[in-house]
Amino acid sequence: MFKKIFAVLTALMVLFTAAGCSEADKVNHNISQQAEYFQSERRVTVWNARTDNVIMYIEGYINISNNSTDELVVTAKVGENSYKVNYVYLNDYTLYVVEDISGTHTDPYHYKLYFNTNVLPEVELKP
Repeated sequence: MFKKIFAVLTALMVLFTAAGCSEADKVNHNISQQAEYFQSERRVTVWNARTDNVIMYIEGYINISNNSTDELVVTAKVGENSYKVNYVYLNDYTLYVVEDISGTHTDPYHYKLYFNTNVLPEVELKP
């Protein structure tokens, strides 16, 4: 029995090795796993592509995902057992970039959410 299990495991290892994962694939997988467990500090920047303005950015130990309603779901760890969830609606004029800004922080629950207040156009009022 042990020989059959060993043979199957060896065949699987050879198959996966033959299929080949590049070093970049392995690193990408590992970084994604770290983000799933809130171990990577990241910044999500959201732009309005029509006006070329930054709408907002979120910074902290976060994980991102997309749901089925064209929303970017950003989950941040803000305490030992405390989380915040933000939803960013994505449309034809909205785009986002995720940066890995990992570094050494003494605060493992670092979290910031900024909105660009210059998005609204100026309005001239006439009496």
